[in-house]
Amino acid sequence: MADKKHGIDQVLIRDLANILNETDLTEIEVEQDDLRIRVSRAGTPQYVQAPIAAPAFAAPAAGAVTAAVAAAPADARNNKNAVTAPMVGTAYLSPAPGSRAFIEVGATVKEGQTILIIEAMKTMNQIPAPRSGKVTEILVQDASPVEYGEPLVIIE
Repeated sequence: MADKKHGIDQVLIRDLANILNETDLTEIEVEQDDLRIRVSRAGTPQYVQAPIAAPAFAAPAAGAVTAAVAAAPADARNNKNAVTAPMVGTAYLSPAPGSRAFIEVGATVKEGQTILIIEAMKTMNQIPAPRSGKVTEILVQDASPVEYGEPLVIIE
């Protein structure tokens, strides 16, 4: 049931906080209609007006978990050739520890080719190249956390 004063679904926020606790994730983000909610274990609550007409209110969740209405991160390196993260998770550049990376700078990739993996909720999600081209930059390191919309690779 939504909090009528602020239009925020308190139950949804608590459910997201519980998912963080159950899965040992550090952050989860969901989007419903014109509202984007990010629940994170780190830091203090952030109150950010999203570029869409969403309320700038965040309710504290259980324990050290905080929730925030936030805009997608604006990265100066983000351009039309950037491949962005389709989800929050941990990025892996190779199919298994110690094995060769899917891609490297200077490599030519084909549309649909796996360029990295993002682990989210203990599921390995293969991220395909959205287009063919040359890898000019890899913006993430192996086993690093990534956020939704974060630039991962530049393919020109």
